[in-house]
Amino acid sequence: MSLFSDLISTLFEKRYRNLFLANAQDKNIIELAKDLLGSFGEVSGGALAHMVFDKYSQISLDEKRAFFSFMAHDLEIDPDEVRKALDAYQSEPSETTYKAFSTASEPKRQELIRRLNHPDGATERLVGMRKDLLALIKESPELAPVGIDLKHLFTSWFNRGFLVLRPINWSSPAEILEKIIAYEAVHAINSWEDLRARLQPEDRRCFAFFHPAMPDEPLIFVEVALTKGIPNSIQGLLETNRDPIPPEDADTAVFYSISNCQQGLAGISFGNSLIKQVVSDLSLAIPSLTTFVTLSPIPRLTSWLKKGEIISTEKYTNQALAAYYLLNAKNEEGKPYDPVARFHLGNGAMLHAVHAEADKSENGLDQSGGVMVNYQYDLKKIPQNHERFLSENKIAVSTEVRALGASVK
Repeated sequence: MSLFSDLISTLFEKRYRNLFLANAQDKNIIELAKDLLGSFGEVSGGALAHMVFDKYSQISLDEKRAFFSFMAHDLEIDPDEVRKALDAYQSEPSETTYKAFSTASEPKRQELIRRLNHPDGATERLVGMRKDLLALIKESPELAPVGIDLKHLFTSWFNRGFLVLRPINWSSPAEILEKIIAYEAVHAINSWEDLRARLQPEDRRCFAFFHPAMPDEPLIFVEVALTKGIPNSIQGLLETNRDPIPPEDADTAVFYSISNCQQGLAGISFGNSLIKQVVSDLSLAIPSLTTFVTLSPIPRLTSWLKKGEIISTEKYTNQALAAYYLLNAKNEEGKPYDPVARFHLGNGAMLHAVHAEADKSENGLDQSGGVMVNYQYDLKKIPQNHERFLSENKIAVSTEVRALGASVK
């Protein structure tokens, strides 16, 4: 019965969509959005949502800006209604008054977004919309509330309970492999042979999070090297002609590249859950692994040093400068200025070691003078490190790195 019902529903949706198309050829995207908000039927709503997306794909950038402006201003909350509903709830708390307050305090654009998310493929198209919106907000900050509401809904729709962890290997579909090449954001993959060297050897792993609504689009992926000991440079890890080691001989798992894939999901955290899940899974699959570390870039070191925070850099090694920067450069919240450091330390990792000449690529030399860093994930200490970082801005750091940073006066 379920299959038959789905078939009938699909046929009716196509029929209604064609009827709507015939009756709404001259309507613009804002008029269609208003119709969608006023619709009550599931089939008619799905057809209208399709039409909004189709229209969006055809309009100019200025028309997109006007559409988001409509969402920001015409579908905003009414402060008077909110105050009135809140007064009623405070005066007489009940299910009815709470529901009235909840309805009044939610912008109508959130309901529009939920209705747009009805048809197949809608979630991915909404993610694409937010990508456009984030670019427009830079020039039109008054559109920011729309971005906030999209992020609010995406945070619920893309929470860990809905994400699926999948291994990526050389046998994965070509469509997925092409996207791994395209989305790699840390160490560029320059050819299929380069990709093969990262995925095919038995001492290499790659894992990605997917969402059921976007099954062919990775959200984030991490590349892992299984090694003996903690590596001190990326050159050796990315060497295409090296000799692989049997996984059971490895004692260390190295997370050397983490890439977010969807610009439209910026600000929604997946990395924390991804790393902890991979650490847990690898611990069970390969019992010989006792150490879990990253080999991470320091993307803002050079630009920070150029600001003149340290009067003389010539008398210090790049390693010492990097250690000082990671321990002392702060943002306005008192957290590390470096975004990669903030991410891993916030996840409960420890600042373990700093390495000179670790990334000799043009990008590595430009952003950090070639220095890279290991953040260590100690399963027993992650909760404590995480809590102290959040509550006290306390950085978990090895004695070696602490001494290295203290050498810079």
